[in-house]
Amino acid sequence: MPAVSSVLVPYASYLRVYEPLAAFPEPERSHWARYAERVLDGGGPTAQDELRRALADLVPTPPAPVPVHESGDAFVAEAGGSVCVCPWRTRLRAWLALEELDQLLPRPVLDAVLPPVVRGQAEADRERWRARNPDARPWIRSAVWQVPVRWFVLFADAEREYVPGGSGPGRTPLLRYRTPMVEARRRVARTLRALREATDEGPLTEGLVDVGRWLEEFHPRSLVELDYGGLVHALPAELLAEDRSVADVTAGVAALRAGDEAAARTAYERLAERWGAVRDRQFAN
Repeated sequence: MPAVSSVLVPYASYLRVYEPLAAFPEPERSHWARYAERVLDGGGPTAQDELRRALADLVPTPPAPVPVHESGDAFVAEAGGSVCVCPWRTRLRAWLALEELDQLLPRPVLDAVLPPVVRGQAEADRERWRARNPDARPWIRSAVWQVPVRWFVLFADAEREYVPGGSGPGRTPLLRYRTPMVEARRRVARTLRALREATDEGPLTEGLVDVGRWLEEFHPRSLVELDYGGLVHALPAELLAEDRSVADVTAGVAALRAGDEAAARTAYERLAERWGAVRDRQFAN
């Protein structure tokens, strides 16, 4: 088993797709089959291990915001009797994260953390890589200080899995949802219909269309996972235990379909209040 890191996962949530081994061409399929066997026999690296490696790349001068080599690691899960893997693809995700930094950090702070010459080199590397890999897409999406509302749409409250934290080492709380790909796609389609019948096109509709297109890139027998990740450290234990954000979204969509705008507004207000308090902590000293 990997050693427990003393570094906490940052305040980020993750949307992951685990694909069955049959979805991968050879020789990648054989690689993941051997990898999954090792993980299922004795445990494998965690999201916290991936974070530790990424932080190590930022220590040198100049920092390396994108790994030189792509990760050969993945998360592994069993679904319906099949082994499924979710490749980290850390290099691709690092490039995607760099695109968002302009919105997350003031320019002087960004230039101090990652000088323009470093960002420019990373972008040039990405253009060369993209020319060789035009169809590449990540198996993992992440969001900082929130879970995007559109992600909640993919799941049902009954799929909620909560494990409280403890006082012993490695006893970090866990809050996640897992659902078959067919269910995630069905919920996206139903919610889009409800939104378009009840409201004008807006950010939620656009975001849900984007998620739906992303899901279509994967094998139909995949597993979809929403992991609260480091956000379990941003919510007090009692609020984490009581969190029913998926149920709130489900109730709001059902109210929209029924034409009950007041009930839909109430469900949304509960959600907005809960996650607004979390996002406010991003700017707390």
